[in-house]
Amino acid sequence: MAKRVHQPREDAEFDFILGMSEVPVLAYFTGTWPKAIEPCRAMDLVVGGIADEYTGRLTAVRTAITRCPAATERYGITGAPSYVLLKEGEAVAHGMGPMTTAEVREFLDGHL
Repeated sequence: MAKRVHQPREDAEFDFILGMSEVPVLAYFTGTWPKAIEPCRAMDLVVGGIADEYTGRLTAVRTAITRCPAATERYGITGAPSYVLLKEGEAVAHGMGPMTTAEVREFLDGHL
């Protein structure tokens, strides 16, 4: 995982990162159940690369569903991996499932 990807340990830390970000936030939600582990690990590389590529334009946050249940509920996350693009704390786009780097770029570029 890239150093530019924040990994909050609880909802308060997730909310703090959102509040401090001066740019849109890509919240990437991960799961630890067996069917989610491999897709989420694969997305770690994609999101890490995106975080590096979009430095200064985007804050990336890897959010474990079990560690941030309030954020998970707030943004209607029902599976992993899932993505929410947030501007000033408001969701402007949702995505779910494994994506290629090109697909994540397309997901972001329409909203940044």
